[in-house]
Amino acid sequence: MKTIGLLLAVFLLFAAGVSAQETTSSTTAASTTKTEKQKPRTHVFRPTKTQIKSGQQALIDAKLLAGEATGKYTDETREAIRSYQKANGLEVNGKFDRATLEKMNIPLTDSQLGKAPTKKPESEKGEKAANDGPKRPAPFRATSDQIKAAQQLLQGQKLYTGEIDGKFNDAFRAALGEYQKANGLQERKTLNAETLEKMGIALTDAQKANVEAHKAYNESKKD
Repeated sequence: MKTIGLLLAVFLLFAAGVSAQETTSSTTAASTTKTEKQKPRTHVFRPTKTQIKSGQQALIDAKLLAGEATGKYTDETREAIRSYQKANGLEVNGKFDRATLEKMNIPLTDSQLGKAPTKKPESEKGEKAANDGPKRPAPFRATSDQIKAAQQLLQGQKLYTGEIDGKFNDAFRAALGEYQKANGLQERKTLNAETLEKMGIALTDAQKANVEAHKAYNESKKD
């Protein structure tokens, strides 16, 4: 009887040990799963199309990027961003990240700042619009007819040998750069208002308004 009792006691102790081990394992697994679920997601900063356009225009103004501000990433845009970041002591990643946009004085959205958008009364909206001053105008864009006229002029001066198709291409940009350099203009390699006027190509009313808006914006930045 003593032997049977001893065996029964050993069995009960073994069963209790196994049960405790299983409970501990289950608790550990549940804790690990809970920790994994609670792991915060890494926030990825994404610039808006408007911010990309503004950044490209800033790079064009700094003579780091040729062409027009399109709001789309290109290899040329990424390379220009790297040059800008390197010159300004920023992380060189070729992206319009938060630090780069802030360095360019390009406003961030409420969501990028981690703020919830708030609605304001119409009276406050009107007052804010009156006090904010002019916003950055849209980039200057030449029309297809203006591009054709410029291509024809450059072709006549033996600077351009491509087609008169009203489209930008590498040969046309190179010819524009040569023309601008020869006529004392900034070598932008793009068909801006100054180049059109130098060529004697008339601006549209919308383009004239755009030029005046850029002047007003630049003056406001000086104040």
